[in-house]
Amino acid sequence: MENSEVEKSSVFIILEIIEYVPNSVVIKTILKKTTGNVSVVSFDSGEALAEKISPFDTFIQVIDGKAEVIIDGTSHLLATGQSIIVPAHTRNTIKASERFKMISTIIKSGYEDFV
Repeated sequence: MENSEVEKSSVFIILEIIEYVPNSVVIKTILKKTTGNVSVVSFDSGEALAEKISPFDTFIQVIDGKAEVIIDGTSHLLATGQSIIVPAHTRNTIKASERFKMISTIIKSGYEDFV
């Protein structure tokens, strides 16, 4: 599947539009707009995203498995159905002690004064 948006006005099952790939993190864009984007991401066990600081708030929702979200050095363990908001301008990383899938929603408005 290409990394393009999901077709609008079509029904889909979020867990089925992205697969687990051994030793990988896979990202599939659901919507991409100038004001933000929504992606579904799968992590294989042991994988992680590099630590970063985003200028925007990010809403993380675990839809399968368990994830560790570290925000400014504080670890948060999330299971299926749980969510967290990563505040803008904070150090953060996401790790998989077991494989999991999540929805990531980035809101890119409201921070124009900080740029």
